Amino acid sequence: MAAKIAIVTGAGTGVGRAAALALMKAGYSVVLAGRRREMLEAVAKEGGAHTGKTLVVPTDIADPAAIKALFAKTKEAYGRLDLLFNNAGIGAPAVPLEDLPFEKWKAVVDTNLTGPFLCTQEAFRLMKNQTPRGGRIINNGSISAHTPRPMSIAYTATKHAMTGLTKQTSLDGRPFDICCGQIDIGNAATPLTERMVQGHGVMQSDGGMKVEARMEADHVGNAVVYMANLPLDTNVLFMTVMANQMPFVGRG
Repeated sequence: MAAKIAIVTGAGTGVGRAAALALMKAGYSVVLAGRRREMLEAVAKEGGAHTGKTLVVPTDIADPAAIKALFAKTKEAYGRLDLLFNNAGIGAPAVPLEDLPFEKWKAVVDTNLTGPFLCTQEAFRLMKNQTPRGGRIINNGSISAHTPRPMSIAYTATKHAMTGLTKQTSLDGRPFDICCGQIDIGNAATPLTERMVQGHGVMQSDGGMKVEARMEADHVGNAVVYMANLPLDTNVLFMTVMANQMPFVGRG
């Protein structure tokens, strides 16, 4: 059986890197998309023991033309697409809601919501017309798709919107054997969460500061592989993978 083809956005670091490596280990040919070529090439090299079939495509998910080029190169190289992991995302400075500059808001929306939507459009165009038909899209929703942190209006709004994108994609993909699910991640140990374990930690909902527990990002990669390997008559619509000791479940 030919290797399945996956695109991972934000593949150079953190959760995207962990997912890309886990997919390579599981036998996927992985298209590594992200803004920094050197980071993508490092991931491709790291996963080289598992597969020689990787494609590095530097891509700014906030740029519609770059997204079109990413999918065109994938089609040219492999002829099909079995999995899209919409993972790339950014945050904005932690400032009072009324002080967030419009440019920062727009940058987060462009990357966290519009980019995944455009990637989903391109994935649909490939998946509906390939043989065999269909495929799977997994969206990185984050715990912030459920519960906000203080002073994170742009990130929280886009991650809540990702839930709507997931549901609509799942519904609209049904007639074409396209599954869509969402993985909501809490405190994976990545460079973006280093602040959670440094100094006094991060701000809580009551305004206090607290160091928070984290989990290894490899567990997220393994969860993505589980979702990806399901047959197309089965879907995980939502999965939460979180550090068990983080302050999410309960009142905080």
